[in-house]
Amino acid sequence: MAARMNTLSLLNPSHVSLRPRDYRFSHRPLRFYTSPNPNRGALFCTCSTTNGESFVLTTPLYYVNAPPHMGSAYTTIAADAIARFQRLLGKKVIFITGTDEHGEKIAAAAMAQGSIPLDHCNLISQAYKTLWKDLDISYDKFIRTTDSKHEAIVKEFYSRVLAKGDIYQADYEGLYCVNCEEYKDEKELLENNCCPVHLKPCDSRKEENYFFALSKYQKSLEEALNKNPNFVQPSFRLNEVQSWVKGGLRDFSISRASVDWGIPIPNDRSQTIYVWFDALLGYISALSDEQEQPDLLNAVSSGWPAALHLIGKDILRFHAVYWPAMLMSAGLSLPKMVFGHGFLTKDGMKMGKSLGNTLEPNELVHRFGTDAVRYFFLREVEFGSDGDYSEERFINIVNAHLANTIGNLLNRTLGLLKKNCQSTLVVDSTTAAEGNEFKDNVEKLVDKARMHYENLSLSSACEAVLEIGNVGNFYMDERAPWSLFKQGGTASEAAAKDLVIILETARIIAIALLPVTPSLSWRIYEQLGYSRDQFDAATWVSFFFHTDASTTHHQHLMGDTKWGGLKGGQVMAQPKPVFARIENQTEDVDKGVAVGKTMKSKGKKMKQAQQVAGA
Repeated sequence: MAARMNTLSLLNPSHVSLRPRDYRFSHRPLRFYTSPNPNRGALFCTCSTTNGESFVLTTPLYYVNAPPHMGSAYTTIAADAIARFQRLLGKKVIFITGTDEHGEKIAAAAMAQGSIPLDHCNLISQAYKTLWKDLDISYDKFIRTTDSKHEAIVKEFYSRVLAKGDIYQADYEGLYCVNCEEYKDEKELLENNCCPVHLKPCDSRKEENYFFALSKYQKSLEEALNKNPNFVQPSFRLNEVQSWVKGGLRDFSISRASVDWGIPIPNDRSQTIYVWFDALLGYISALSDEQEQPDLLNAVSSGWPAALHLIGKDILRFHAVYWPAMLMSAGLSLPKMVFGHGFLTKDGMKMGKSLGNTLEPNELVHRFGTDAVRYFFLREVEFGSDGDYSEERFINIVNAHLANTIGNLLNRTLGLLKKNCQSTLVVDSTTAAEGNEFKDNVEKLVDKARMHYENLSLSSACEAVLEIGNVGNFYMDERAPWSLFKQGGTASEAAAKDLVIILETARIIAIALLPVTPSLSWRIYEQLGYSRDQFDAATWVSFFFHTDASTTHHQHLMGDTKWGGLKGGQVMAQPKPVFARIENQTEDVDKGVAVGKTMKSKGKKMKQAQQVAGA
C-alpha cells in the first residue's frame, strides 16, 4: 500500500533470526525467576503494568509491484523499535505489517515478469517476510490482502457503508496515475499532466464507478481534527491535512471497471474494489483470529482502534482523510494517531535506478549487520523528517557509537574484572554506588530516554542512551581502576567497586537500547552472565513482589532500567567484543591514482566481523 506512491519514501513503506519463543508473543506472561545470586534466596514475580488494553501499531501494507526497498525497511524498523519499547512497558502489543496485493499495477508487474498475479504476489510477499526476519522485526500479524479472511471483511465493510447510504454509482472522467492508483486533480499536476510524484503523464479515463460520499464527512472530519490535534503527527503535518479538508472534500471512486485483479464488488461482480478502499481494511482484518470465521466486529473487538499508524508523508491524505471518513461511515472508531515520515536521499541526492544510487536493505544488512542498520537509521534520521544516507557517515557513526562508546566500554571493563577479580562482582551494584552521584546521573538519562521513546523521538532516545555510555567512559577514564588495582589495599577495593558501577551502566544501556538494537543488547546481557530467559523477561518498568523467610510481601514499582540489577558474586562471561568495528574504505594514493580497499576484498575478515556483529 505504501510503495504505490513513491519508492523513495522512507515511510512507504533489507543477520539475526527471529526467536519465536518470546518475540512472537507480545504480552509477557507471568514469570518467576530467582536472583542470579544464589545466596539471595529471593523470588520475584514480574507482572504487567497494563490494564489489558492492546497497543496496536501498524506499518503500511507494502505494495508488491517490486521487492522491498530501504524506505520500506526504515518504517518497519521504526515500528519495531516502538513495539519493543511498549512491550518493555508491559503492554500487550499487536504489531501489524503486511502486503497490499491488488490493483492494476500488480497485474502489469506480473505480466512483465511472465507470471500470473498471485504467483508474483507470493514471491514479493515472501521477500518482505525474509527481510523482516533479517532485520529482527518482531511483528505479531502479517496480513496479505489476498487472504480470504481479508476479502470477507472488506466485503462486509463495503456492505455496511453501502447500507449507510454512502456508496452510489456514477460516471467518472478524469486523469489517472497508474503508479499512484489514484485519479488526480488537474491543479496538482505538473506540465503535460504529469504526476508530481512519479513524473509520468496521467491517463485520461472515463468509466462508470461506485463512489464513496466523502463530502458528507467534511464537517465531521474538521471537528475530529480540531478536537484531537494529536491525531496527525508530526504537528506540522496536521496543517497540511486541515488545509485539504478546508479546501473542500470531493467524493472519490472506490471501484474499477477495467481492473480484474482485485476483490469483486459484492453487489456487482463486473467491478473490483479500489485498492485503497481494500488495503486500508488490512489494519482491521489482521486482527481476525486465524481459527474464527472472519467477521468485522470480532476483528474490531480484538484490538481496534489502532494506537498508531506509521506511514509515508505521500500517503497522508489516504490515512488522515479518506480512512477516517470510511470508519465514520461504518460506525467504527478512528485510530488514535497517524504519523507521517519523510523521504530518504543518498549522499544528498534523490535515489533512482537511472542514477545508479539505489540503497538495497538486503545488501546493507549482509555487509554491516542488523544492529548497525537499525541503529544508524533510527539515530541519524530525525523521526518525521527527511533523512540522508552516506556510507562514510554510516560507518563513522556505527563505529563511534556501538563499537567504541558502548562495545569498548564493556570489553575493557570485563577485561579488568577478569584480570583482577576472576570475572566475579565483589558487591551489589547498589552497594557499589552508595553516595556516588554517578548513579543519579545515569537514572536521569534513562528517564530522558524513556520520555523520548514515548514521544516517538527515536533519534533523541538513541542520543540519551549514548550519553549514558559517554558518562560511563568518562567515569572509567577519571577513576582509572587499572592504576588503583596496582596500588592494592583500599585503592584496589575501590577499583573493584568501580568495575561493578561500569558494568551496571552497561547493563542499563542494554535494556535502554533494546528497542533499537535487540541483538546487541542480548550480547551485552549474555556477557554480564545472564540467561536468555532473564533477558527476554526484562522490562523497563514492572511491579515486583519480594518475599523471603523474614519479611512479608512488598510491592515496588521498578524495572530493569533501574539501578541495582547486578549482584555481588555474579560471574561475568569471558570478555569478547560485542560489536566489531567496520573497516572503512581506505584510499592509497600511488602515482596519483586512488586505489579503494573495498568491503568485498576483505573476504574472510569481513565475514568474521559480521558474525561478531550479529549479522
